[in-house]
Amino acid sequence: MADRPAPPAAPWRRSSRSTGMNNCVETAVYGPGLLSVRDSKAADRAQLSFSAPAWQKFVSGLGEPREDVR
Repeated sequence: MADRPAPPAAPWRRSSRSTGMNNCVETAVYGPGLLSVRDSKAADRAQLSFSAPAWQKFVSGLGEPREDVR
């Protein structure tokens, strides 16, 4: 397994689509081309880490219809 930088302590950026009810995700950049994602209502729990290209592919696919998912 490759060594990776530790996930960030801060600064976290909250989704612009979040409401005042704390139901959103937060992201933080923490290395060359790496970012973490966490649940804003459970910030002290586990974070998911992605490469920048993997995250971009995920986000760009959110609005695309999928025939293979029911």
